[in-house]
Amino acid sequence: MTEETVRPNSELGGVVVLDFGGQYTQLIARRIREQQVFSSVLPCTTTPAEIRKFEPAGLILSGGPSSAYDADAPTCDHGVLELGIPVLGICYGMHWITKTMGGKVEKAQRREYGSALMDLAHEEGESELFAGVPKSLRIWNSHGDHVVELPPGFRTTARTENAVAATEHPGRKIFTVEFHPEVQHTDKGTEILRNFLFRVCKAEAKWSGAAFIEETTAAVAKKVGSSQALCALSGGVDSTVAAVLVHRAIGDRLTNIFVNTGMLRKNEFEDTLEMLRDRLKLRVIGVDASDRFLSKLKGVTDPEKKRKIIGNEFISVFAEEALKLQHGEAHGGIEYLVQGTLYPDVIESVSVKGPSATIKSHHNVGGLPENMPFGLIEPLRDLFKDEVRRIGRDLGLPQELLVKHPFPGPGLAVRLLGEITREHLLTLREADAVVVDEIRKAGLYDQVWQAFAVLLPVRSVGVMGDGRTYGLTVAVRVVESEDAMTADWVRLPGDVLERMSTRIVNEVPGVTRVVYDISSKPPSTIEWE
Repeated sequence: MTEETVRPNSELGGVVVLDFGGQYTQLIARRIREQQVFSSVLPCTTTPAEIRKFEPAGLILSGGPSSAYDADAPTCDHGVLELGIPVLGICYGMHWITKTMGGKVEKAQRREYGSALMDLAHEEGESELFAGVPKSLRIWNSHGDHVVELPPGFRTTARTENAVAATEHPGRKIFTVEFHPEVQHTDKGTEILRNFLFRVCKAEAKWSGAAFIEETTAAVAKKVGSSQALCALSGGVDSTVAAVLVHRAIGDRLTNIFVNTGMLRKNEFEDTLEMLRDRLKLRVIGVDASDRFLSKLKGVTDPEKKRKIIGNEFISVFAEEALKLQHGEAHGGIEYLVQGTLYPDVIESVSVKGPSATIKSHHNVGGLPENMPFGLIEPLRDLFKDEVRRIGRDLGLPQELLVKHPFPGPGLAVRLLGEITREHLLTLREADAVVVDEIRKAGLYDQVWQAFAVLLPVRSVGVMGDGRTYGLTVAVRVVESEDAMTADWVRLPGDVLERMSTRIVNEVPGVTRVVYDISSKPPSTIEWE
């Protein structure tokens, strides 16, 4: 598969984050970009030569679930510490740096998880990293190992009751912290990251939505040249922003394809086509391939097989539509496929070599076949949802689109557990429509991240009228999140839940039981499959 990642100039000169598989890696990137400094998240196995291409002002080594002394612990090329730029190691990053540079890390007799009190071990103003930070502050820990011996040239700059909390090598501008400054639970965490960005790295706050739009459109125009491109449109925020960006770059040489897989929400195919064509003035082909997709999915119950089948069938549809277009066009060939892939899609679908496992494949990442007939253009690949929405506002997209809840690429296939059938899809669509309608009526739609229904492969005894029934079970899922990497269930008012349940049972044939999902991510995912 040929992959073409458009990388604007404003991404150069930022901070590279090397990912050791930590749960907070994406938060590091987001916190940095809140300061208008771009952060590129790369696997910990990235070579120093590849890192240099980003011309970074600094380097951050993320946390991770492993122990640095394990035989199979993830590692970096030692040359990343010889790039001549400041380095900050967080949690596992601290342990890896300590061990690599001659110090010692051991399993702690008393682990530190959650809140702790940290005291600075130096005079005020002595450490650039903690400039302006109170002598004592609350921090957030998540580690079971401790630094017991510092490498040569390092000094301790902060401690907790049980452990060394921060160190630095002033001459080499290498800093380490055992806590997580990127999470909201750490007091003054933003100030600590700002100190690293601006006092230590001398980074420039030059990344903005306007700069991203200008540079991305220029880069896309240069890359595509006189060729044409297809865009996989879903009607959601991500793919629509990607389409509008590329349309600005190459105009009607971009053809958007919106596929009805048979697994869209109620009235979504018709309503989305109207918005894309009439309101956004995009060139869109609507393809009703529902029979084709449902035929391929017949008898399939395994979630990963569903995703792979859907991903491959998407590309087959695109390839056929591209062939039709090429026969009908007099200039250029279709060489590129545009997708609205975001960073959370990537990190959940592509395993970082080391501790990170693939949680699930996405149709726009893990579901693509290896020998794809297009080069990929993913202009939003390094962004988070909130950043994409800001860019969408700068592009002038309608507000109702910008606040639209995320919808997974495989559609209702990941919300209908077990075999996909037309009958069960109809049931799920109607239940889902009730959930969204009640969330809107309660004035909560713009306040929550996602609200939807899930149809379970479970039947339970019920009573309707004067008879006993053996009906279907619907689960309601409503979560709040910032970027989909972590999420918490929403404490909906009881009357809202009651109205949902009553309407679903009364209005959706075959459903006799409604349950509410109170699982957070982690350990659960937002979607059920």
